[in-house]
Amino acid sequence: MKIAVIGTGYVGLVAGTCFADMGHDVICVDIDEEKIKVLNEGKVPIYEPGLEELIAKNKAKIVFTTDFDDAVRKSEVVFIAVGTPPKPNGGADLSYVENVARGIAVAAKKPKIVVEKSTVPVQTCERIIQVLDCNNGDGNGNGVKHTVVSNPEFLREGSAVVDFLKPDRVVIGTDNEKARNAMEELYAPLKAEMVFTDIKSAELIKHASNSFLAAKISFINSVANVCEKTGADIEMVAKGMGLDKRIGPSFLNAGIGYGGFCFPKDVEAFIAISEKNGYDFKILKEVQDVNKFQKENFVKTVEDALWNLNGKTIGILGLAFKPNTDDMRFAPSIDIVNALLKEGAKVKAFDPEAMERAKTIFGDKIEYCKDKYEVAEQADAVLFLTEWKQFVEIDLDKMKKSMKQFFVFDGRNIFKPKAMRAKGFKYESIGRL
Repeated sequence: MKIAVIGTGYVGLVAGTCFADMGHDVICVDIDEEKIKVLNEGKVPIYEPGLEELIAKNKAKIVFTTDFDDAVRKSEVVFIAVGTPPKPNGGADLSYVENVARGIAVAAKKPKIVVEKSTVPVQTCERIIQVLDCNNGDGNGNGVKHTVVSNPEFLREGSAVVDFLKPDRVVIGTDNEKARNAMEELYAPLKAEMVFTDIKSAELIKHASNSFLAAKISFINSVANVCEKTGADIEMVAKGMGLDKRIGPSFLNAGIGYGGFCFPKDVEAFIAISEKNGYDFKILKEVQDVNKFQKENFVKTVEDALWNLNGKTIGILGLAFKPNTDDMRFAPSIDIVNALLKEGAKVKAFDPEAMERAKTIFGDKIEYCKDKYEVAEQADAVLFLTEWKQFVEIDLDKMKKSMKQFFVFDGRNIFKPKAMRAKGFKYESIGRL
């Protein structure tokens, strides 16, 4: 099939590339000329394992362009994959989605299947239909009639390519038989389970899924806090819980809280959606509070152990919100580093992929190290904030030799407490003694 994907961020670029790998002809569109230039040079503007290689493999099937109108006219199916950043009130900013819908209506001379791929509030597709109808043809709704489909994404940064090509499910919201058949054909190569729903249910599935996972993280972090106060071990508790098939082991890893662009934004948006429709989603508000507390409590633990932070040198290992990505949007490291700086600490940091992004956030307020061992040099404490493989495999003896004091604060429960203390570290983790 001939596909246009509007937007080349994480979702659009991964989706377009994977569709090409599935055998479809894809045109990826973005208004950012520099980004399109980089992509046409065979480079990738984001760090996502396997993506650059997949683009190279399918370069004959993908076109990267800024020509919006041409892409729409040449395609049967047009995916909207632009950003929906949070507004100050917590709701999603849908102006980019609206602009794309208007552009499709103006450019298209024949009916298109318009697929909403961005994460949007329930009832957004109704608005897209209105925009399409009001801006096509003569501008009075008498022109070309398009079909709108909701097809939410469920991609995890760091494993997005695998998630797309080997999905748990493909959710498709439509009441139109022609659109349903086209979407079945489009996704047929994946041989995945397809869940067909009405449009509003499909829209809601995305926010409900991410909010539930965020709630699961906040729940296990709350249990970890109880473990610390009672002498229990959160890893043993989580294992015992996870073996219950109704619960499962995923997202039961205690730590400094969730981050990234999806969970914080989607929880906030789901709260706003609910309030707009007359429901106070109190559980999700508590999920947010717990997530905020985890970061604050982690900094307090560091401060209590060091007596005070003013003048102390703190090494940070890991800035991205999770391994295998350079994304720092809503990363726990941001709040933690800023809190340390506020208390007068000197911060030095290293991340395998997120250093350039960190510089745009912290500027010259922190020291950027060349590797994981430089972070430890003359440090009063080292904080592990992201569980990168190279941090998990760090030579602890080498790290210790250059430290000023031997405090290690493990925000991801990477190491075993007894083993760390046996090496002479003053070690603190989450929910373990």
